[in-house]
Amino acid sequence: MLKKILPILAIALPILSAGKTFAEDLPKVVRIAAVVYNIAGKTTYLNGQVVLTEGGLEQTLKDKGVRIEWVPASHSAVGPIINEGFASGKVDFASYGDLPPIILNASKPAVQLVAPWGRSGNSYLVVPIKSTAASLEDLKGKRIALHRGRPWEIAFANLVESKGLSFKDFKIVNVNPQVGASALASGSVDAFFGLNDAHLLEDRKVGRIIWSTKNSPPDWKLMGGLWASNDFVKRYPELTQVIVTAYVKSNYWTSQDKNKDKYIKQYGTNALPESVVRRDYDNDIVSWKDRWSPMYDQALYEHYRRAISYAREASLIRSEVNIDQLLNPHFVEQALKQLDLEHYWQGSALKAERKGV
Repeated sequence: MLKKILPILAIALPILSAGKTFAEDLPKVVRIAAVVYNIAGKTTYLNGQVVLTEGGLEQTLKDKGVRIEWVPASHSAVGPIINEGFASGKVDFASYGDLPPIILNASKPAVQLVAPWGRSGNSYLVVPIKSTAASLEDLKGKRIALHRGRPWEIAFANLVESKGLSFKDFKIVNVNPQVGASALASGSVDAFFGLNDAHLLEDRKVGRIIWSTKNSPPDWKLMGGLWASNDFVKRYPELTQVIVTAYVKSNYWTSQDKNKDKYIKQYGTNALPESVVRRDYDNDIVSWKDRWSPMYDQALYEHYRRAISYAREASLIRSEVNIDQLLNPHFVEQALKQLDLEHYWQGSALKAERKGV
């Protein structure tokens, strides 16, 4: 009998030991950086509450003995704050846009996109209310407020190039969105390029939107998502999967038409009035459902190829960034399988895109 039991114990003990080691190796805290807002004395984080509640992330991690620590990043300096957090090892995950992580990865591969937001936002070109300008061409030689190195710079570059122009045709004033909006209102600049807060300028009767990405190609949209530290992914792949699955689950919940109003009222208005949020979503070439697609499809790959190329051209980076090291579809693939959502979103096949099709 002893001879029969010993071989079984020899197999079982390492397995039990491995399970124990994995449990002990889990971090006590996962640090997630995101844009922070303070509304009526309440601190909220961009897309934080929806993934905690509808994605179930908070409870899932709590069940594993892991808590979330939010790392705040002010809207005026999101990229530098988060990049510094990743570089110093103080951030494990972050929700932010495309150019800052590309700039970070230019030194050495540090982060990877593990869960895209989808086509999550529009960019706008605004002129003073009394301006006679009706197009970008009318602004040649004029002062345009644009915060360099931010995600919407790609959309502006695409617009400029599509008109056969270059940055040299304008006087670019490099200021953050808050300063840029104030400069437009005071008449210090002739135009302002930014996000959906452009509607606030119209509401205040100081600005007029003359162009937006609403009817532009999908890859012109603001694209970002959940970025993960390469070190964290390597050390905790199972936990990374748990976190990504929660984000994909929250995207699925948000993408359903029946949840649109609830999302806008409870989660989408943490920084802007409901009327502004709704106008940003209305009359868009991308449907509500596809707006929240986490798919690594053609639009996503084209966007990042363009972003990497532009970063080199604009001297934002000096070395090439490998797109296959930047984008990692593995965790989303697994999440879609786990949630039985493999055919929910329309788009090109993941494997085909990974080959550069």
